[in-house]
This record gives sequence, C-alpha cells and structure tokens, in this order.
Amino acid sequence: MTKNAAKPALYEVPAQPEGTPEEEHFINKDGMRYAGQHLIIDLWGGKNLDNLALVKQTLTEAVEAIGATLLNIDLHHFEPNGGISGVAVLAESHMSIHSWPEKGYAALDVFVCGDCQPAKAIPVLRRAFLPDNIQCTELKRGLIL
Repeated sequence: MTKNAAKPALYEVPAQPEGTPEEEHFINKDGMRYAGQHLIIDLWGGKNLDNLALVKQTLTEAVEAIGATLLNIDLHHFEPNGGISGVAVLAESHMSIHSWPEKGYAALDVFVCGDCQPAKAIPVLRRAFLPDNIQCTELKRGLIL
C-alpha cells in the first residue's frame, strides 16, 4: 500500500483572460485575493450563554453590524446544562455559536465574503456575553496565489 503525498495547502489558480469579470464577491485586499474572511472566536468567562432569546438577538445584531444579509437563524437549546448550538445562515455565508455555559465558554465562527466586516461582530458579542477574554483567529478562505 502506498501513501499519497500530502497536498499543498494553497493551490495556484490560473489568471483570468483579459476582459473576464472578476469572481463576484471575492475580496481583493493587501495584495491578496480570496473568497472570504473566516473568524474563529473563543469567548472565555462569558455570561448569558444559556439565554436562547439573548443568543438569537445577539446573532441578529452581529449580522447587522458586519453588514451581512440574514436569511435564517436556527438554534438548539440543550438540557440539562443549557448550552446552545446554532447558525445564522447569511447570503454571504454563515455565523455559528456553540456554548458551554457551565464552563463560561462559547465557540463562534463568522465566515463572510464580499464587503462584510466580520471583526465588527466582536463588540456585539462582548456587550451581550460579557466575557473575561476573547481569542480570535482570522483565516483567509479560498486564497488565490
């Protein structure tokens, strides 16, 4: 049995011919071209992470703050710990949350394309969940070399 060689993390995409319109909603910033921005957000020491109505309101406000278009929100409230998992489906991609209120922890994703500004979700999350600490990692999805 032979093992396949690991594939590179980035793939080169041929340039478009002259006169071909750019892909809709791709981002051109700081000399890079990519499909979207993906924030991986960890909230520690958070409060209200079991409050279903507040989570829904917060996701709705965060979507507005980043300049995205909300299509649907689907949330599930777990028992007995009260954790919440759910997603806001956006025209530009998605925002998701998974909370562990007994640990004061929530994991969120904000993935968007186009002109949205995902970092603008962070102050909304901070006001709603009052975390002691927020850790955020930004990924550029669909990076074209």
